[in-house]
Amino acid sequence: MSKPVHGVTLAEIYAARRRIAGQAGRTPLVRSEALSRRFDAEILLKLETLQPTGAFKLRGVANMIAALLERNGREALAAGVTTASTGNHGRAVAYAASRLGVPAVICLSRRVPDNKVAAVEALGAEVRRVGDSQDEAFGEVERLVAESGMVAIPPFDDPLIAAGQGTIGVELMEDAPDLDHVLVGLSGGGLLGGIGAALKAIRPSLEVTGVSLSQGAAMHDSLLAGHPVAVEEVESLGDSLGGGIGLDNRCTFALVREVMDSHWRVSEQAIATAMVELLEHEKLLVEGAAAVGLAALNEHELDVRGRKVALVLSGNGVSLETLERARALAGR
Repeated sequence: MSKPVHGVTLAEIYAARRRIAGQAGRTPLVRSEALSRRFDAEILLKLETLQPTGAFKLRGVANMIAALLERNGREALAAGVTTASTGNHGRAVAYAASRLGVPAVICLSRRVPDNKVAAVEALGAEVRRVGDSQDEAFGEVERLVAESGMVAIPPFDDPLIAAGQGTIGVELMEDAPDLDHVLVGLSGGGLLGGIGAALKAIRPSLEVTGVSLSQGAAMHDSLLAGHPVAVEEVESLGDSLGGGIGLDNRCTFALVREVMDSHWRVSEQAIATAMVELLEHEKLLVEGAAAVGLAALNEHELDVRGRKVALVLSGNGVSLETLERARALAGR
């Protein structure tokens, strides 16, 4: 069989699992009794909130940096690493760089919440606030690569990043081999694409559902158009799902189109309600982007009766201020 155009295979995902062992943790898959009763299904929660950096992003970053070291040696990172990120990816790069003792510059748009900026800075990385969008922050990354020789670690659009995130799919299959359905937040496509690549290779009948914001959903609009398109970013409780997919996207657009079976968009009220429900009933503090799977089940009344369903809770990067805003919007 020829290698797929996006470059993400099950073999690459298993190689990623070997590389990230000891850096990114294997996270629990736990049953929610309350949600299982409500939806007349077995609802399982994949707790990526328990990663050392509080989000799934560490998997892809650790895989890419380890692969660079394997291929090119330590000199590959001599000038340091850089990236643009809405927060979680930047924190993952800062964490991995700090462990290797190499400099890191994280470029963030001014829309990124202050708590996420502080989390990156606490790991010793330099933060540069650039512009009002991810695309403007990416421009600074390109300048650093061209002028300083730094190595760019992309947030999603790279086979090594997607393969790292795909290790979640392998863990899901090991812990719940009879899983029927998984719901994953969808933005740039590295998370859903990687998980979907693993799941479809192991259990092709499993349904993979992506969940996007109701506005500013770049992958959603790109899939409808048949090619990557630009969108205007909007303020959202699910800020980690904002940003474009890159007009020159070379990996995740094709990957998501291949592995995703269904796709829903969710409102701010639905995200808020899901965040509050997960805190009140599951005692889990999650960011808006991590709550969109439950938001889709609630808002669209998805029929999952009798099925085994996993919700990927992707991160815990939420401030108390944002949580209070979510509670107010949810009427709690």
